[in-house]
Amino acid sequence: MWEKQILLLPGPTQVPPKVMRAMAAQQINHRGPEAKEMLYEVTEGIKKVFQTTNDVFILTASGTGGMEAAVSNIICPGDKVLVASNGSFGERFVKICRAFGADVEVLEYQWGEPINPDDIAYHLEQDKKHQIKAVFFQHNETSTGVLNDVKAISEARGNHPALLVVDAISGLAAADLQVDNWGIDIAICGSQKAFMIPPGLAALSVSERAWELVERATASRFYFDLRLAKKFFEKGQTPFTPALSLLFGLKESLKIILEEGLENSFKRHEMYKNMVWAAAEALDLEMLAPREAASPAVSAIKVPPEIGADDIVNKLLNDFNVVIAEGQGKLNGKIIRIGHLGYVDGLDLLAGLSALEITLYRLGHDVTIGAGVKAAEEVLRRGG
Repeated sequence: MWEKQILLLPGPTQVPPKVMRAMAAQQINHRGPEAKEMLYEVTEGIKKVFQTTNDVFILTASGTGGMEAAVSNIICPGDKVLVASNGSFGERFVKICRAFGADVEVLEYQWGEPINPDDIAYHLEQDKKHQIKAVFFQHNETSTGVLNDVKAISEARGNHPALLVVDAISGLAAADLQVDNWGIDIAICGSQKAFMIPPGLAALSVSERAWELVERATASRFYFDLRLAKKFFEKGQTPFTPALSLLFGLKESLKIILEEGLENSFKRHEMYKNMVWAAAEALDLEMLAPREAASPAVSAIKVPPEIGADDIVNKLLNDFNVVIAEGQGKLNGKIIRIGHLGYVDGLDLLAGLSALEITLYRLGHDVTIGAGVKAAEEVLRRGG
């Protein structure tokens, strides 16, 4: 009975049937002509989603592996870097940078707040000797449902030469990210978000400016060495055995994304965000992020004081087989997170919001049954 599950996580996300069928294909020689053709095809597809002509490399790794690759390939031990952190994954960048010996200056925000570009500008202006080698931050902070203004943060660098390194793992294809136009030196994506395939692939775009640091970096690196990735890519190969089944799936998911078109994808994800916000307001629930910085990929909702977050999550799973996420780190127990990215449609979201509404009622929250669903339906009816 419960084989059908409504997966509304911020990742892993649902996988389209045609992508699942593609991943069931027989294995091929990963150093043969078929694999070469596929690697070049999916790399060009990712470039289109990144909106870049820069080099792009696909790694067999989780998103965190992509983050580590970004750090280890441009850092020398002792290098000064600036990390703007407004959530759990910002903290992860801090930990990774410190693990590779960087001198980390942390610009920390309250979880739920967006990064202020003026703060980036101030910190870089104070760095008169240009010791800060790179600025790290999240495009979309998955743990808080906050979308940071990448374009404004990039512009805030002014004439400072620091590289801009952006974790776009949960934001890419759900929200606009123009790598070339916005001057992003390294951008990172992961397979299990809006790319609609299982976890296990990460990809990085690398600018010419970034390559200068890659060639000089002295931090230890082996599996994630981008110099090696570039050398093998010229032959149509990866340095080590790739996850072929995931590449089969990526080939199909890219067709779906590019056939829809990036602008249409952005509009669709924005509509999903508006559906969740409308339902939450109708149910007298408070959102964590400010509306102007709300993520189109995941919404974070504060839990009513009389109810536990784990009670909501568990009851949704047990009563309706609807899967949402709790908060991470310091927000554990304080919020629930509803993912609305990738292979999700409006009816999936309506079903999930209906289950949430009933669950809140059963747990004693004062709701008018049907109010949240009606508000979300109105957004869906308008198409935005």
